[in-house]
Amino acid sequence: MSATPAAVIVAIDGPSGTGKSSTSRAVAAQLGLRYLDTGAQYRAITWWMLTNGIDVNDATEVAAASGKPSIVSGTDPRDPAIAADGADASGPIRTQEVTAAVSAVSAVPEVRARITGLQRAIAAGAGGGIVVEGRDIGTTVLPDADLKVFLTASAEARAARRSGELKAADGSAAGDLAATQQALAQRDKADSSRKASPLKKADDAVEVDTTELSLDQVIECVVTLIEKAAAEKAGRMEKAAQ
Repeated sequence: MSATPAAVIVAIDGPSGTGKSSTSRAVAAQLGLRYLDTGAQYRAITWWMLTNGIDVNDATEVAAASGKPSIVSGTDPRDPAIAADGADASGPIRTQEVTAAVSAVSAVPEVRARITGLQRAIAAGAGGGIVVEGRDIGTTVLPDADLKVFLTASAEARAARRSGELKAADGSAAGDLAATQQALAQRDKADSSRKASPLKKADDAVEVDTTELSLDQVIECVVTLIEKAAAEKAGRMEKAAQ
């Protein structure tokens, strides 16, 4: 494996159920990069609003509260952490209540501006390169990322994966696939149609369809893409230094 330049920045976008989180964490750990789950940040601020009595369906109220909570994200891919006002939010943000509300909160421009600022600050911070996963990283948050990857998968594959994730998260039986697929379709529509930073593939992103691929195969594919981008960046830096 070739060495990865310390400053390489990787944006991995895509809808739920494509293997985005598992892939991003694994490649970051394998290559010694930091990792940022931007979806967890939006979930954390949504959880904070729910627990602090904010009407998440009132965009004006959400906007007014968007600057109040302290959202702190860990960047260790082996143990990513997320806290809201000092409280560990890693468990609470995965509840159905938060899942049902996060799209509405995320669509508020003031929330997106707040969280985008946090994301850019983390990506620009010291401590090495980073893999940032989300829905608008390559298009809005880090448009100059060294590599942009957009993961996709069939609706059926995504629903099956998401159902399994929900089972693992709360220990219950896997949910009805049709209901899960419908929920994903509704989330996709909400994320893709919002005015502020909608979910879409960046023009220069590499699309990877994960439908027929195992997680290990997706990881291998993305690692190869990162190593290639890293080598190209190293070449440009070396040439510029001459």
